[in-house]
Amino acid sequence: MKQLLVYLKDYKKESILGPLFKLLEASFELIVPLVVASMIDVGIAGSNKGYIVKMCLIMAVLGLIGLICSVTAQFFAAKAAVGFATRLRHGLFAHIQSLSFSQMDQEGTSTLITRMTSDINQVQSGVNLVLRLFLRSPFIVFGAMIMAFTVDVKAALVFVVVIPVLSVIVFGIMLISIPLFKKVQARLDQVLGITRENLTGVRVIRAFGEEEHEIRKFDEGTDALKHMQMVAARFSALMNPLTYVVVNGGLIVLIYVGAIRVETGLLTSGQVVALVNYMSQILVELVKLANLIITVTKAVACGNRIQSILEIPAGMEQGTIKEKEENAISGTVEFDHVSLRYYEGGEEALTDIHFKANKGDVIGVIGGTGSGKSSLVNLIPRFYDVERGSVKVDGRDVREYSLEELRDKIGMVMQKAVLFHGTIRDNLKWGNEEASDDELWEALRIAQAEEFVLKKEKQLDEMIEQEGRNLSGGQKQRLSIARALVKKPEILILDDSASALDYATDASLRKALREMPGETTVFIVSQRASSLMHADTIIVLDDGDVAGMGTHEELLKNCQVYQEIYYSQFERKEEDQRKEGEH
Repeated sequence: MKQLLVYLKDYKKESILGPLFKLLEASFELIVPLVVASMIDVGIAGSNKGYIVKMCLIMAVLGLIGLICSVTAQFFAAKAAVGFATRLRHGLFAHIQSLSFSQMDQEGTSTLITRMTSDINQVQSGVNLVLRLFLRSPFIVFGAMIMAFTVDVKAALVFVVVIPVLSVIVFGIMLISIPLFKKVQARLDQVLGITRENLTGVRVIRAFGEEEHEIRKFDEGTDALKHMQMVAARFSALMNPLTYVVVNGGLIVLIYVGAIRVETGLLTSGQVVALVNYMSQILVELVKLANLIITVTKAVACGNRIQSILEIPAGMEQGTIKEKEENAISGTVEFDHVSLRYYEGGEEALTDIHFKANKGDVIGVIGGTGSGKSSLVNLIPRFYDVERGSVKVDGRDVREYSLEELRDKIGMVMQKAVLFHGTIRDNLKWGNEEASDDELWEALRIAQAEEFVLKKEKQLDEMIEQEGRNLSGGQKQRLSIARALVKKPEILILDDSASALDYATDASLRKALREMPGETTVFIVSQRASSLMHADTIIVLDDGDVAGMGTHEELLKNCQVYQEIYYSQFERKEEDQRKEGEH
């Protein structure tokens, strides 16, 4: 949590002025019981109406000044807390962007979202309350005790006993509560994870009629969260009643001692009222302090969770090379005995992959589910780092490049087509912000997206909803391909990005890619053998190993895995055509 305070450095003035104005308000508040005592002992006892009016006016002025100080302190505290949270949110978001895919996979999306939202909001509330009350409440408590000693030493000894007992209660409950609130936040992460999974997969859940099962799973998660919240709340709930019992017990003793000393003439009635007022002030401030500590406990727990993300080192050390190696050919990709492991101690996702793609080559990657196809192409833009061996682009190890320079060479189309809220033009210009409309239309033509975009009322200015909800799966894939093509990359990677296209559109796309001007090295990952038949080299993967490598004809002769994939698909296709003919 301490490391997060660096985000307050631009709000030093507000962080100092807020507590100072609160202390000023508290100082005036400590004077009020003395004014009341004087009013009773001098004004009321002596039936001096003028003195009573004078004291009332003084109290009104003290109240007004206190109000102004309080509002001013609140302004500075709120400004500092909101500014702190904004800068922290920016810093956390920027740090998350620097994490590698492996690190983000390990932390989980729901956890990172919780850190960015509810955790930061909780820390913001904590900072706000600390600036307002953290100095004010202790100042009132000890100030009231000191003022009580100025009134009467013997009666004030009650304060000396009460305050330490209250401190033990408050801080003892705080020490118990902190780990409990950490567990509450962890349970909240789990509930958010279940919620996110259900909302994104709602169609699948309903298609399989699993609503009741998912509701039960959600209920179990929320029940576990409720149980942990109740455990934490039980300890927190002890704070107020225990402090009230102690303070009220102190009041009883104080009134008893005060009555005896008034009877003997050692104290006046006004002084006893002042002492009671000081004890009441202590009670109110300790209740505030107790609530403050509960909030701060939650804020510290949330702050530590945020700090744990910020302490994750940036995913990958970047190289510094920006100039091309002499005699290097753009668009070449070489895997030099590459092995990949996602998590430490886990199984290898890829083992001893070795091949070279020359400029302009079309490389097909095929294999069963989980064979490592996406893992292989994800190493080229360095989404993950290899465990052994090296991946070279244009003759240099990808680890020697800055990530910006490396990824500027590569156009990537992911397995899942992701589009963002905005116009079609906005989405396509992710590939190249300076692209002209002619270049956008050319990319759409190659990606087989020109026809359906032309049918849109606003064409390039047609709005796309978040995640492309107003487009079909095939349309999203084609726009994703067009976005990569606008970049005019040296290396184009299509990671199973035509799975939603029909065979005719897929064939037209592959033909258009072959006829593109310039020589782009293309990697096509696909489950369809027909999509890769014309590739210069086809890499067949089986459980992370290379089962075969060569042209379509070569693999049909000597690669059993490829044969199984090819014949299973084409026999099914021929059978479907025969059945259609019979109908």
